[in-house]
Amino acid sequence: MAEMQSWQSMVDANAARLLRTTGRTPSDWAGDARAAGITTHEDLARWLREQGVTGYSLMSVDWEVFGLPEMFLRSADELYDAQYADRPALKPVADRILLWAAATPGTIIQMRKTYVSLQSSRRKFAQLAPTTRTAVDLSFRLAVPDLPGLEPVRGDDPFAWRIRLRNEDDINDALLRALSAALEDSLGRSSA
Repeated sequence: MAEMQSWQSMVDANAARLLRTTGRTPSDWAGDARAAGITTHEDLARWLREQGVTGYSLMSVDWEVFGLPEMFLRSADELYDAQYADRPALKPVADRILLWAAATPGTIIQMRKTYVSLQSSRRKFAQLAPTTRTAVDLSFRLAVPDLPGLEPVRGDDPFAWRIRLRNEDDINDALLRALSAALEDSLGRSSA
């Protein structure tokens, strides 16, 4: 059964990526940045890019120098509960999706501030977010054929397909098959 992960899993993965690509830890880089007199995020980013450190690895050093954002310090449960604090009637809808995710091998559940990310070992394949007071949106990277209610949104976003869930009855076999197809697609084994 999958566990709900907080931001800490991303923090750890970024630190491991930095160590793997540079042979140095965030603490090592932070010490050098401090010794170089760097005091702003912008100066740190510029200095790290000059050293060939970019992207997620750069973020890892930034967090070491300036600290983690407050939301990163919250547990997965705290992040999830906060998403539904002002719309408790929608939480059972989200809970049903998370039950599927937790019981589905290969699914990683990562809590974020405003949504839940459903991932495979390769990439995110769906996300769940309470987008209105009356609905939870389940967004897909994949346009799953024959899924009633699936609609295109945000053409410039990789998660350009969504289904709006208003109650637990909206979660049916077709939707769960769509989630499975999206998971398989994210692993490069498309079944859609």
